[in-house]
This record gives sequence, C-alpha cells and structure tokens, in this order.
Amino acid sequence: MADQRLKALSGSNRRDFIKWSATAAAMLGISRSRYLDVMCGTAGSALADDATCGKTARSVHLVAGNGGLAWFTQLFPYMQVAKQGGGQLSFYGSPADVKAAPTDFPSVYGKYSPFQTLPRSKQMTVFVAGVNQTHTDTPSTGLQLGNNGLIASIASIQSANPTLLPVMAINPFVFGAAPGAPQVATVAKSAGLVDLFNSTASRTMLKLPQDASLSEAYYKAFLDLNAAAPRQTTARAYNTGRVAANLLGKNLADQLKITPEDDARYGVNAGTPTNVQEIAHGLCTAVKAFKLGLTSSLIMPAMRDDPHGAFQNMQTLQSTVMMLGKILDTFIADAMATPDPSCQNKTLGDNLVFTITGDTPKDALNNNNWGDGTVANHNLVYAFGNGMLKTGWLGDLSLGGNISTWDPATGATMPGGNSAAMATQAAAAIAYAVAKGDDRRVQDFGVTVPAGPINKVVM
Repeated sequence: MADQRLKALSGSNRRDFIKWSATAAAMLGISRSRYLDVMCGTAGSALADDATCGKTARSVHLVAGNGGLAWFTQLFPYMQVAKQGGGQLSFYGSPADVKAAPTDFPSVYGKYSPFQTLPRSKQMTVFVAGVNQTHTDTPSTGLQLGNNGLIASIASIQSANPTLLPVMAINPFVFGAAPGAPQVATVAKSAGLVDLFNSTASRTMLKLPQDASLSEAYYKAFLDLNAAAPRQTTARAYNTGRVAANLLGKNLADQLKITPEDDARYGVNAGTPTNVQEIAHGLCTAVKAFKLGLTSSLIMPAMRDDPHGAFQNMQTLQSTVMMLGKILDTFIADAMATPDPSCQNKTLGDNLVFTITGDTPKDALNNNNWGDGTVANHNLVYAFGNGMLKTGWLGDLSLGGNISTWDPATGATMPGGNSAAMATQAAAAIAYAVAKGDDRRVQDFGVTVPAGPINKVVM
C-alpha cells in the first residue's frame, strides 16, 4: 500500500524525492520498470507518472528580425488599436471582427488570430518588455536572463532530458551564453534540419531493422552490466546513448521530411511567400523531431521583410496574416495530436513552450509607411507558456500614445514604466515555464522568478 506521507508530497519536496529515488535505484542496479513499480506501490501512481515524464518542456523560439515582429502584432494585437481599428491605426481588421479572448489578463482576437478554440491555458502571453532594436536580424531584446542569454539558459535547463542534438537553429539565430548550455547545431534553412540526422549509419550500415535492433540489444545489455554506476553524470551519458542506439538504425531523414500532406495541413502552396513557408516547414519539422526525441529546442528566424508598405496593399496584408495564423494553429494542433515519448498519457502539446521576439513591433498608431519607432521605445515579447504563465497582455498601449508596463509581483498594468527594465522579468517567467515550475533552476542564473506572470506549480 502506498505511503500516504509520500503521496502527499508537493512542490520541491516532491521533486527532491523523485531525484533521490531515481538516484538510489540507479545505485542499487534496479531496472527502470522495477523502479516505477516500486514508486507506484510506495508513493502512488501519480508520483510514479511524474517520474516517467521529462523534467522540462521543449521549446521553439521565433526571432523576427528586420521588422518581422510587426507581423505578429496582427495575430496578437494591441487591444485598443484592434478595438478601434480603421484609419491610420496599424491593424488589418475590422472592429466588428474583434472579440475578447479567454485569457487571465485582458486580450483580444482578430479575425485570423490563432488558438481561438483552445482553452485559457493555451493562449498567448504578451509582455510589454525590452527595447526597440530596429533593423537588426539578430535582436537580443527580451532574450536576456540577467547576465545570461535566455535561450542558452533554457537549453541548459533542458539538459536534464537527453536528446541527440539538444538545440537546432536556422541561421541567423540568437542564443547567448549560459553555464551548462550545449552546442548549437546550425543549418542555413529549414530543409537543412532533416540533414542533421541523415547520418551514414542510418542510411547504410544499420539500414536493416534487424541490424538496428541487434545494435540496440547489445547496447542495452551493456547498460544492464553497468546499472550500478553511482554517478548521475554517468547515468545521463547512458541515457543519451540509449536514445542514440534506439534511433541510429532508423531512416530519420524519411521521418522528418516535409510531405505534401504536411503542406496541405499548414496551408503551404506554390503561392506561399518563402519567408512564410520557412516558418511552416520549421515548425512542422520541430514536431517531428520532438516526437522522435531528437532535440529539445529549435531556434529560427521569422519573416525579416521590414514591411513598411504592408498597409498600402490590404489584400496581401490580410492574406499573410491569415497564413501565419493557420500555421500557428496547425503547429499546436500537430503537437497536441502527437503522444509525448517522454511522458505517458501526455502529448507534445502539453510539454511545449514557444516564444516570439524581434527587433521592433513598429508604430501601432500610424500605418503610413508603418514606421519603426514605438511609444517610449518599447518592445513586445510573446510567449506560449502552456499553463505555466498567466495569459493575455501584461502592459498596454493607449490610443493617446501612452505606454503601460506591469507589476512583477501581480502582473497588473502600471501606467508608464520602463519597458527595457521588464525584459529580464519576462525572460525569468519564460524560463520558469520551460523548467515546469522549478523556480530554483531559474535562480541558478542569478534571477528571481516574478510572481505576477506565472501560475505557481504545486507538484
């Protein structure tokens, strides 16, 4: 019978017990299945399920340089701008199409906004945070976690879950530096992501399934002989090797490549602009790679087209916004339809965080030549926190030309304030979401997680 004292553990005590019990099992040479049986009998099935799941979320980071972030203000619009609409305001839609979104803080949908059928926990969080960095392809605003790069810090946090290539990136990309951050595997465009796993071994020596299975069997026998290794660092290397042995004999290129069915689902056709197609193909490949346990993170550029004249061609503007909305909807739908290989009874969509950052959201109050300047030099950070973050807008922009920031303690809108000073606060909240509520892991990078934007986890 399960020990009620162990079943009742929560928060850091629960995490500590899982870490301790897993380490003890490894030191005693207990098999994984036997370990989970013991956990279920001793501490209850819920805690045993926790022990089988990855300790961190996977992540995708869209970095929209050279004015590209402005496109995402059409999907997740400034609220007052969208509600008023028309005239010189920088929003494509009609006020009649704008409706309130089911978010924790106020937010609205436009006609082509994604996630309109999803619950509150799977909506976007929009931070007024960072500083305008007009005309750079590699903007870092909103991507600093204290003295460390946010994405590098996230990759360091994700190292708790072994993958073949921890971080994939399409050039140009932003990563930064952080203690424990892995190397980044880079490619020139989305099609190159497939080639990262198209190894000689998978195409020749271990092409036959029986050869691949034999290789895996030998490797697992080796692991069993070394099951009593006392060091967690050694166990981590074994786990990485197990993933490698399991996947080496598969034709990974065939499993990752974009199919005509994928393009149809994402709305990609011969008329899709290349920069939009790249986003669709990158996100589609990310889901496939996550499904196979190949990577924990993808970094990719977005749009980079400096759309000054977008509002002079409303048909093209609306078509682009519609395509982007469909791509994000399909990305999340794909993730939610794909079982998570690292967590029983969960999908990839339950363990995914993604961010959208960029150099400038452009002038929301004047669409004439859609200028690069922003009120008080502010910027925006978009985050899909998957239940770990409160959703909706933290901060605001008024039609009168005033910016508001937000209170880190409560998330409430605060008139005025310094958008640049909010960047690390937003980054800490995003890192917390990737760490699945382990605020101590975020504190390792010298920052404190603000209470206002997060949903505090009781594990």
